[in-house]
Order: sequence, then structure tokens, then C-alpha cells
Amino acid sequence: MPHWLRKALATRPEEDRIEVGGCSIHRMAWGERDQPGLVLIHGGAGHAHWWSFIAPLFPQYRVVALDLSGHGDSGRRPEYSVARWTEEVLAVADGIGMEGPPVLIGHSMGGFVATATAAKAGGDLAGMIILDSPIVAEDPEVEAARLGQAFGAPKVYPDIETGIARFRTVPPQENYDPFILRYVAEHSLRRVDGGVSWKFDPALFRAVSRSQTAQLLPKVRGRVALIRSEFGLVTPEVGAIMYDALGRVAPVVEIPLAGHHIMLDQPLSLVTALRSLLADWEHSVPFPRPPVARSP
Repeated sequence: MPHWLRKALATRPEEDRIEVGGCSIHRMAWGERDQPGLVLIHGGAGHAHWWSFIAPLFPQYRVVALDLSGHGDSGRRPEYSVARWTEEVLAVADGIGMEGPPVLIGHSMGGFVATATAAKAGGDLAGMIILDSPIVAEDPEVEAARLGQAFGAPKVYPDIETGIARFRTVPPQENYDPFILRYVAEHSLRRVDGGVSWKFDPALFRAVSRSQTAQLLPKVRGRVALIRSEFGLVTPEVGAIMYDALGRVAPVVEIPLAGHHIMLDQPLSLVTALRSLLADWEHSVPFPRPPVARSP
């Protein structure tokens, strides 16, 4: 295991649970209190530990990652929606010790949730960074579930090692850091009768279509940036559509050689891009965004 990764994982977060709309939501926080805040939002069927080796690399920030309901170690709901997940994101940032409003960082489905949260919060956020989230299309996890290619009834495996060996990402990609992949896979499993199974609730993929989030892009105010993977889902064409919808003022940054799951194959390039954007936002003035067109 590389030294940087070992050191990052050795940085233990604070952990607690809060109740949001009758559901227990698990969150983890890193860094000193009373610093600027980052809120990290995982993708579909993911969990907060997808960020455990990323969050400690932002020591100048108070960083919080959550398990959205139906994911990870959070509770389950009778039904799921982007609007409900938005409430959870805003709730986990409250009272966690951040100085001022946070920056949201959402990956894949988490980018859809971040966009809806930013549209709802208006100017009460410091900014939003979307990581390879094709907001103008359906997200890949929902499509895979609809086609029956993944995320059916979770199987039970006899032991942790068997479960880890069966871990797959949606979509698949060419490269993964093997240590990170194993870590994420291990934290995706929970003990059940007869062995271990995946933590996510398969019912979460019946949530209202995430692609409706595209309608909210023009309503997002404040700082926004898009990070796309060279071999990800946000193609240059999709990125251009999102750029136009955001008023042509949001920078679009490509991570070379990265697949859709950037933190699993190019984590340090991702951290460099995020640090650069955040540093610029601390010392620059945003371009004005055109006003949202009103319906007649």
C-alpha cells in the first residue's frame, strides 16, 4: 500500500448519526472545527467510505461525508427521492462545525443530488463541484438496474473475502488502484444471516428519475465547476451541454486517464484538481451568470 494511502486511512474520522425525516443518517467528519467546509456525496450504491482516503488530504477544511439513506450504514426508507436526499445533505452539514456555508462535491449520482441541493439552497452554499455526473442523461446505476444488469436482490456470500472478490463497479473501467478497490469493497459489505451481503437497498433505484435534475442546472447560483474523466461518462458533448446550462461560467476540468470512478484509479489527480479549484475560489471573483429565464 502506498505511503500516502496508508497515512490517509490512518486518519480516523469522527462518526455519528442524525435523524432526517425519520431515518438514521450516518456521517463522518475530518479536520478541525471552525474551518471552511466540504460536503462529499457518493454515487449510487456507494457510501461515505468512498471518500475516506480523499477527505484527509484537505487539512485546511472541515470535511463531512454521509451515507445517503438506502446506502452504507444509514437507514432505509419505504421510498427514495432526490428531494429527500437533498434534505439529508443539508442536514449533515448543519452543526458539524464548519465555518460558513460549505462546498458540495458530488460524484456520479451524488452530482445529481448536489445539483438539486444547490438549486434548493440558492446562495447559501460556497459552491458545488460535480465529478463525472452526466446530469443531462440518466445516471449509470439506474440504467443498469432498469436493464437488470446490476443491483438486483443482494446476494449472500459465505465470507468477506468471497464478497470482496465479487465486487464490481457500474460502469466498469479499465484500471483501479487495487488497495483502494479492496478497501471500498470491504466497506460495501455487511454481516447478515449466512454470511455477508451488500449494504445498499436495491429499492433505491426505483427513485424518481435523476435525469429530471437537468432542469435545475440553470437555477444553480454561486460557484460551480465540472470535473470529467477522460474515459468517463461526461463526454465533451455532455460537458458542453452542462456548461451552457450553467451559464457558460463553470470551468470544465478533465482528469487524464481516469475512468468514471475517479477516486478508484486517479485519486491524487482528483485531489490536485479539487485543491486547485478551491484555492482559486478563495482568491478570485466569480463571473456573473445570466439571470434564469422566467416562464411567461
